[in-house]
Amino acid sequence: MKKIKFGIAGYGKMGKIREESLLNSPDAKLISIYEVSEYSHNDKSVIQCDSFDELLMTDINAVIVSAYVSVAAEYVIRALDAGKHVLCEKPPSVTAKEMQKVIEAEKRAGKVLKYGFNHRFHYSVTEAKKIIEKGNLGKMLWMRGVYGKVGSIDFHDNWRNYKNYSGGGILLDQGIHMLDLFRYFTEDEFECLNAHLTTSFWDIECEDNAFLTLKSKNNVVATLHSSATQWKHKFLLEMTFENGYINLDGILSSTRSYAPETMIIGRREFEDVTFAMGKPKESITYYEYDRSWGLELKEFIDAINGISIISNGTSNDALEIMRLTDYIYNNTDLNNTKFLR
Repeated sequence: MKKIKFGIAGYGKMGKIREESLLNSPDAKLISIYEVSEYSHNDKSVIQCDSFDELLMTDINAVIVSAYVSVAAEYVIRALDAGKHVLCEKPPSVTAKEMQKVIEAEKRAGKVLKYGFNHRFHYSVTEAKKIIEKGNLGKMLWMRGVYGKVGSIDFHDNWRNYKNYSGGGILLDQGIHMLDLFRYFTEDEFECLNAHLTTSFWDIECEDNAFLTLKSKNNVVATLHSSATQWKHKFLLEMTFENGYINLDGILSSTRSYAPETMIIGRREFEDVTFAMGKPKESITYYEYDRSWGLELKEFIDAINGISIISNGTSNDALEIMRLTDYIYNNTDLNNTKFLR
């Protein structure tokens, strides 16, 4: 298999996580890095570029874009036009209009483009998907997602809370993962029935809480609370079907602060006296390892080498998510004002 040579644009937290997945892959080699802030790198063979253009001129096949959201679409387009394959972090862009321009560039270039909806590669998520596809649980009825974080003492200074860098707040930063999972598990598109964005606690430009009610084309209702005032890192996705339910409680991360990662399965059994008491029999699976970053990178590299195609994190996935968030941001009151972008 051809070893793919990578450049990284944006060497913050996510850039470093992506670098680790490259170092752990036998099919990848890190060649160059571009970062706007000052940084140091232990491997002196890695080229430290002074501009994105310089990065594109290094001897690379692919670019990982993990820069500010405000420049993500621009960087992706420039990389595609330069003949590079691209793996871009989420959020993919600030608006759906930007994503449409990216897709035009993707078609022009004929290169592989993938977006980092990383949660699809977690073991609990992939196992839940297999169970749903077997059909034994019947039709999905509804979904409920909670994704919250603590914040930090300097949270108000984080670039993600300034619209000119991030394009949005907690919904676009973290809630977008849950929106993607809604689409992933239903294989359907959603419309927003109701949304309320608030700046409840933090002195920031963007929302620190998002409350959404959505409905899919096949009438699956989903609710989402994405919060930066949870005061405890929390990930919970509940999915209820005709014959039971699946709860994904916790998800492994680099800090393991959302751990443990579990999948809970319960079944509807009206004749069971324990169910009638509200205590159905459940099976619980614990997941100890997070190999999602490596699996995600492998899908990207396999697509470059012509072994497979991108099925998770396509440009269409990104476009549909941005269409949904566009609608929410442009039709929601935030402290009695339109959160227009």
